[in-house]
Amino acid sequence: MSSNIKTIRICQYCGKEFIAKTTVTRYCSHTCNKKAYKAALKTKKIEKSNINTQFFKEASIDIINSSAFLTVKESACLLKCSKQMIYNLVNSGRLKSINLSVRNTRISRIEIDNLFKISTLKVKEN
Repeated sequence: MSSNIKTIRICQYCGKEFIAKTTVTRYCSHTCNKKAYKAALKTKKIEKSNINTQFFKEASIDIINSSAFLTVKESACLLKCSKQMIYNLVNSGRLKSINLSVRNTRISRIEIDNLFKISTLKVKEN
């Protein structure tokens, strides 16, 4: 059955006016329909990726907060500084660490907390 209904619509993708033969037509052409579909898939994929990224960020912060000994990378993440800054603090003696091997350096969470206690005491004395 063919329909004799013809309505003027505006394409939801490109914004052009077109004559629709049905009342549910949303796009002016098959090309606009495909482009809108692909754009919707792309936005869904980006949103899913952002949610996963946020989940892993929160999970890594929870792991850092719960562990007693941290790696250099975790310590840098906790202090919001670079790994080189942590290595400089270790080499200068301001931050005590343990070398389990050449590449396994662990820093006690208590030592990081003590680093801030010493800094606040020096500020109060001045």
